[in-house]
Amino acid sequence: MKQEAIRNSSTISNPFEILRFASDILKKEADAINSVARQIPIDFYDAAQMIANCQGCVIVTGVGKAGWIGQKVSASLASLGTRSHFLHPSEALHGDLGRVGADDVVLILSNSGETSEVVCLLPTFTKLGSLLIGITGSNESTLAKHCDAVLDYGKLSEACPLGLAPTTSTAVMLGLGDALALSVAKLKEFQSVDFAKFHPGGSLGKKLSSVDDLMRPISECRVAKTTETVRQVYIRLGGKDRRAGAVLIADQIGKLVGIFTDSDLAKLLEQQKDNLFDCSISEVMTRSPVTIQSGSKMMLAIETFACRNLSELPVVDREGRALGIVEVTDVVGVSSQ
Repeated sequence: MKQEAIRNSSTISNPFEILRFASDILKKEADAINSVARQIPIDFYDAAQMIANCQGCVIVTGVGKAGWIGQKVSASLASLGTRSHFLHPSEALHGDLGRVGADDVVLILSNSGETSEVVCLLPTFTKLGSLLIGITGSNESTLAKHCDAVLDYGKLSEACPLGLAPTTSTAVMLGLGDALALSVAKLKEFQSVDFAKFHPGGSLGKKLSSVDDLMRPISECRVAKTTETVRQVYIRLGGKDRRAGAVLIADQIGKLVGIFTDSDLAKLLEQQKDNLFDCSISEVMTRSPVTIQSGSKMMLAIETFACRNLSELPVVDREGRALGIVEVTDVVGVSSQ
């Protein structure tokens, strides 16, 4: 029924015509972006420097579709370490101009450069002493004449067959905005460790976080001496408290010398070698286990789990002393993106 409704919703009987039409739209937008890429606006470097040196916030504004692009650019700047807020022109006229100061840089998006809601704000921005950057399609516009730097991408034909819906222009605005945000990050030598600070949640933030942040600390791990038997270890460490499944075997100074996992215990039972339960755990442990050093990124831990087919990964310091353990269940979902 749903597919029937879809077919009846259009007077065009040939689906390939719509697919070809969609392809043409994408090609027109891509061609426009490629054209700007071949001839970057002359003020681009100055604009990037203004933002990189900004002591306040980058205030991004625009109305309509340009405003939505502006919100995305503002969010990109913020996620890459540059404080940024979006200012809606209408709200600015009703008190939100109080958010703008002399230490701020104002990034203004308008294809025509004559958008009335934006143009009426320009004198006030100038009086406040803010530096102005315009992303526009007209270097002769009112917006361009008020700006300290202009990212002029020239006159474009919209991909919309009616020439009405902003399509090509907004695609180019977004491309320039992304290029500007990433260029500023490069100027500020923004690193992945900085990126992690602003993305603590979700799989991306976890991948960039340290193993120390996600590991089960040594206080929550099963730790045994080399002289203890398997039976003694499991009796001593038994209980209801949730602890890491693997047993870390350490010497007298805490240096990790081996690991004994629940899988190792299961194998002894399956092979009917329960007589080894009363042998020293050092006789059945895995010696010199694969470890990860404290301070390493979770990305490395995820790669190690995948490449070495492991379920547990002890975390050690530079001297090889056990600090904790990361289990594969701790990273489920982190590696999905």
